[in-house]
Amino acid sequence: MLLAASRRLGGMLSPGEVYQAIYEETAAAIPAQSFFLALHDPASDDTRVVLVAERGVGRRVDLPYPEPEPDPAAPFEAQLVSDGVIDTSWMSHDGGEPSPPRSSVSAPLILRGHVLGLIRAHSDQVDGFGEEHLRMLEELAHIAAVAISNAQQFADLDRRRREAEKLEEIGRALTSKLDPDQVVRLIVSAVSEMLTVDGVSLWLSDTEHTALYRVAESSGTIALPIGLQWQLPDDLNRQMVDQWKPVHVDIASVVHNGPERLATDLAGSSAVGVPLVLGGQVEGVLMAVSQGPRHPGAEKIAILQRLASQASVALGNARLHASLHALSLTDPLTGLPNRRRLQIHLDHEVAAARRGRPMAIAIFDLDKFKHYNDTFGHIAGDEILKAFGAVLEKENRAMNIVARYGGDEFVAVLSEPGLEGVKYFVDHIREQTAQNSTLAKFGISISIGCAHFDPNTMSSVNDVLRAADADMYDAKARRREDERGRNQL
Repeated sequence: MLLAASRRLGGMLSPGEVYQAIYEETAAAIPAQSFFLALHDPASDDTRVVLVAERGVGRRVDLPYPEPEPDPAAPFEAQLVSDGVIDTSWMSHDGGEPSPPRSSVSAPLILRGHVLGLIRAHSDQVDGFGEEHLRMLEELAHIAAVAISNAQQFADLDRRRREAEKLEEIGRALTSKLDPDQVVRLIVSAVSEMLTVDGVSLWLSDTEHTALYRVAESSGTIALPIGLQWQLPDDLNRQMVDQWKPVHVDIASVVHNGPERLATDLAGSSAVGVPLVLGGQVEGVLMAVSQGPRHPGAEKIAILQRLASQASVALGNARLHASLHALSLTDPLTGLPNRRRLQIHLDHEVAAARRGRPMAIAIFDLDKFKHYNDTFGHIAGDEILKAFGAVLEKENRAMNIVARYGGDEFVAVLSEPGLEGVKYFVDHIREQTAQNSTLAKFGISISIGCAHFDPNTMSSVNDVLRAADADMYDAKARRREDERGRNQL
């Protein structure tokens, strides 16, 4: 019988099948009313019941071990209980409560000196088991321990293979994203998928305060609000930011001086956090949260670190791409949108104007700029351009855009302004130009041309630009006529 059991169990690689087969082989050798199999997890130092059987039917479970936790350093001993009422109510009986067992026989699962768990059989008869049953169960336990270890190793290898494939898949997905927000969302989703946790959040550092972090993305049943800020305690900041080490903490012990929302949402939770290192410095924290004092184990922390490393590379690439994209659309001298960015915006606004939404543009020209540039030098000329760009940017509104059109010309695109709105805007720019210390120092004045997009007479961006340009040159011509008239007096 033992040889047959050894062959059968030795050919199985699925833990679930092994557990069921252990029960069936035990039931064939020992007359039992009920049975359970408990296994010890060294990572969590916890013992759980994984299979119970009654009336010849075994079923998978995940229940806490019903007795005081055994000491793994002092292995279980095989035990025979001949007479005594044994509580099996914790087994959640199917089909009604059977009569309480009166005797039991149990044996530890030991392999190479390590306790893997315990198997126990119950009988509703006094003296339901004898010494021969105890010896038989011990032999079966030796065979079962080897089978369980083999199955666990195979399952672990298979899990690691799947995790490696998933990490590779996530890495490819991350490197394909060029938007920082997309990278942040994807990494939080990946952690939620790969780790059994109750919440995931990615915190990014404040550029001015390295220990101040805000939630950029969050998910799970414990999802923190986006934008929530937290000043890391000194010890966490030292471990993660200074030493680049992961940390595992009881939330209650580290948020006493943090935001109330953090303490409320994560009450009774534990968390593991790993740093996101970009360009040689920590710029974020990837955090996984679990209800209760659950430790994720070294392997889960390693996965979190691997994901954080991938996120760091992808986020760095995405930020670089965003920076280069912004540079391609930004005038390097004034920091305003350049002509290319203006063209993109105008195309969108003119399309909306054709559908009836009012739109106007204003062109600003710095009078006699070439004279100032030649007289005072290019550095002074740059100073003038930057000062006027700052005036435009300060007076701009969110729905509008101000841009450097080229040379000493600037353009403002006004959405739904109305005639009075355009007049108010350009008059305000003229006032602010006169009051600006840099522009006033050089005596800078401006010429302004305005035009509304008329869907009846205009069809393109160039049409409205030409109309505004013509209005500006009319304004210049009127100014020259006024100056000539004053000089003749």
